[in-house]
Amino acid sequence: MMEVARVLRLDLLIKLSLAVFLGGIIGFERELSGKPAGLRTNILICLGAALLMDVSNRIGLVDGQRIGDPARIAAQVVSGVGFLGAGTIMQGQGVVTGLTSAATIWVVAAIGLTVGGGFYIEALGAGLLVTFVLAALGRLEIYVRRLRRRVTATIRTRTGTPPDELETALRAHGLVIENQRVFDHPEDRTFELKLAGPSRQFDVAAGELMRRDFILGVSFD
Repeated sequence: MMEVARVLRLDLLIKLSLAVFLGGIIGFERELSGKPAGLRTNILICLGAALLMDVSNRIGLVDGQRIGDPARIAAQVVSGVGFLGAGTIMQGQGVVTGLTSAATIWVVAAIGLTVGGGFYIEALGAGLLVTFVLAALGRLEIYVRRLRRRVTATIRTRTGTPPDELETALRAHGLVIENQRVFDHPEDRTFELKLAGPSRQFDVAAGELMRRDFILGVSFD
């Protein structure tokens, strides 16, 4: 029986099965979220990392004696998987997307290496924690983003109003100017702004700003 297990590598089958399971539960959450690195991608990454780690552990054994560094292949997995992660990161119009997908790919590879190294409890715990972070904390992240908004504002002021005076008025309501353009007209000075701040403050600020004598109109988009 022991000889059969040795030839068929039942221990490797257990490793690969666990890698498929852990990569699958993480990939399933990514698939539900509509991310580019979904179910199959995460399974294959975790499976490949586990297999390479197992090979790395065994390739240095000669007659039961270890020769060389068993981490030599695993180290290449850690750096090589970065290319996959980089492929999911995109930048456009000043917004970076795909960082979570890249981080997921990296940690799934780490879980695969842990499985391949035979640390099943550690890998299972890490896999469940990653799934919790992606699923549960993703909703929390959305909630937090809703608490803080970024809006485009058009504010008309009296001619010659200094930008610092408007910035001070906005900061008094917890709003920060991220970008601004100023246009002077014969009848007013118009500020086109990108503002960031607590969501509830925008409604309050609009009314309060109109109370200031140098402000002629406020519009939040």
